Amino acid sequence: MSNINLIDSFQEFKDFKNIDRPTVISVLEEVFRSMIRKKYGTDENCDVIVNPDNGDLEIWRTRTVMEDGFSEDDDLEIELADVHKIDPDLEVGDDFIEQITLESFGRRAILAARQTLVSKILELEKDEIFKKYKDRVGEIITGEVYQVWKKETLVLDDEGNELIMPKTDQIPADYFKKGDSLRAVISKVEMINSNPKIIISRTAPEFLQRLFEMEVPEIFDGLITIKKIVREPGERAKVAVESYDDRIDPVGACVGMKGSRIHGIVRELKNENIDVINYTNNNSLYIQRALSPAKITTIKLDDEDKRAAVYLKPDQVSLAIGRGGHNIKLAGKLTGYEIDVYRESDVDDEDVDLEEFSDEIEGWIIDEFKRIGLDTAKSVIELSVDELVRRTDLEESTVKEVMAILRAEFE
Repeated sequence: MSNINLIDSFQEFKDFKNIDRPTVISVLEEVFRSMIRKKYGTDENCDVIVNPDNGDLEIWRTRTVMEDGFSEDDDLEIELADVHKIDPDLEVGDDFIEQITLESFGRRAILAARQTLVSKILELEKDEIFKKYKDRVGEIITGEVYQVWKKETLVLDDEGNELIMPKTDQIPADYFKKGDSLRAVISKVEMINSNPKIIISRTAPEFLQRLFEMEVPEIFDGLITIKKIVREPGERAKVAVESYDDRIDPVGACVGMKGSRIHGIVRELKNENIDVINYTNNNSLYIQRALSPAKITTIKLDDEDKRAAVYLKPDQVSLAIGRGGHNIKLAGKLTGYEIDVYRESDVDDEDVDLEEFSDEIEGWIIDEFKRIGLDTAKSVIELSVDELVRRTDLEESTVKEVMAILRAEFE
């Protein structure tokens, strides 16, 4: 029978992403039954049959044959005289079954039904996408960049579903253009105005954890556990690991022979420095490991206030703090302690690298001293102001300010 544009192409419904065929058939049937109820008042005596292969529709209506003058409900009953015009063999009490054509509902009803049908299918699809991704939060997904905007990037998965990666969830060194393939972790899934919004991230600690699980079989198998991950995306990360098998070195397993395992992760994260640390319940030892590569001389803990005073040789201070302060900041986040760094001052010949004064002395001034071979505080102090002005391109007032800062360090 003709479907009169109710379903121009059944394909557009039965092949909707993430919706199985029985569900689509059920929706189609409900839309048709709604049309029947509007026209006849009830659909109890109607059978709706939808062909799952091509969407062809059949509607059969059953009414009881009644004696003339005894029919009380034309929707459920039909009088004998009317029946005999169609089928003279039927008698009182028989069921009269007739096929209802869509044309009989009228064009307006059919157009309204089609609109309802499209709306219900789209709503179902959105619900299915939401459910699918809600269960996948924390998983890595590979997608293709579809559009890059100022504040976010639109990514499509292999089924064409839209994923959003905000600028804040991109590594600073990330640069994507349309058509690029990227990996990220599904970080959040929410429904906004009945539309599923799937947020993906490359800066979340979970992304680094999943990369380790993919590269290190011992982590995937549960022999090594990642206790905690802290990151400054694109700069540095610290990963605390623990092994449940004494025969396995967790740090060595994560790094791999000659760094073979960790190199792939570092490349994915745009050369982010990754420190893999052996986890321990000994807080003092844990903090020492967290401040790697710096070597600590003495450490004093205040467990109540969660503070740690760390003493290092002058040449180790800059290593402990790290470029931009990332090393000490991440060590604090990893261990849960506020870490204070102190230079050891009980050595007579103590000297301090000029780089240690980068917060007080501008970088170009330090570079000017280094140009003439002065890279420590004492090497500068030992020369006169006149000598420094003569050998550098610095003003006398600038030299005096620097000398005052350096002398204050030793006083």
